[in-house]
Amino acid sequence: MAKDYYAALGVKKTASEKEIKSAFRKLARKYHPDVNPTDKSAEERFKEINAAHDVLSDKTKRAKYDRYGENWEQAEAFETARAQYGNGAPGGSHSQTFTFDINDLLRRQGGGMGGGGDLGDMLGGLFGGAGRRRGPTRGQNTEFATEITLEEAFHGTARTLQLQSEEPCPTCGGSGEVQNAVCHACGGAGAVLNPKRIEVKIPAGAADGTRVRIAGEGSAGMAGGPRGDLYVVTRVRPHPRFERKGDNLVAEVPVPVADAVLGGEASVTTIDGKNIAVTVPALTQNGRQIRLKGLGMPHLGGKTRGDLIAKVRLAIPDEITDDERALYEQLREAGTKQPTGAKA
Repeated sequence: MAKDYYAALGVKKTASEKEIKSAFRKLARKYHPDVNPTDKSAEERFKEINAAHDVLSDKTKRAKYDRYGENWEQAEAFETARAQYGNGAPGGSHSQTFTFDINDLLRRQGGGMGGGGDLGDMLGGLFGGAGRRRGPTRGQNTEFATEITLEEAFHGTARTLQLQSEEPCPTCGGSGEVQNAVCHACGGAGAVLNPKRIEVKIPAGAADGTRVRIAGEGSAGMAGGPRGDLYVVTRVRPHPRFERKGDNLVAEVPVPVADAVLGGEASVTTIDGKNIAVTVPALTQNGRQIRLKGLGMPHLGGKTRGDLIAKVRLAIPDEITDDERALYEQLREAGTKQPTGAKA
């Protein structure tokens, strides 16, 4: 992944939200896997672009990234822990320093969604004492991000997740203690990591940020407490032909100039592969939008669908014959002539 997100999108650090969005769309269309099905380097570039857009398009994430750089997530957690516990042993009278894994510290502290525990529990794990233990504590909720295509979002899909699942430590039974001492098998955490496969069904209509809950598949609880939940968060890849706006889809439809002026028909392909005839009224301007009801994305959890919006793009020929040129010249000449008696 690119470490400089601004460079990944080819924008300056002062770029506006509009500039970031425009750069992302341009690059996403160029490097989209559907456009480059056999180009692995394009696929990696597409992942870099997505990662950069995910951070820079979010005001909060962007501010943290601008402050801390590529390690903004870890740095923020470290600053929070240091402000709360300092660089030495909390509450101690000596000057001994200690090091710790910030993720392990925060997990032991029990912050976040559904967490538990207290300072006594955390200190017990850090300094070799048992600490003051509470009763059974529910495990934390966890998140797992997955990317899907727009077609998968339309039909619904499934993912098999390869996770490192927290399980109660078999040595201490999840208490973190053995005979009033810290369990050496789990370091007092009360849990160990085991590989696990989970099948997740993603519903039709999923969009960026859709959260699918899998009950009881989050972090293990403490002292025999229940597990937290797992949330699978979806991100939908940009599509080379469709722009998604809520449950509506926008697609450009090329229309010959003659049909735009005189009226005619154009064809548009829907997200599910059907070819639909679109009536083009006479004197249709470039960029006009023609709404096709019920041909967009399905509403999440419902049976209805959004609309497909056909956006007219005048199709100018790359080449014309001599006869066609003569006709266009006659049209231009007729357009410049003024009726008799008209004022100059």
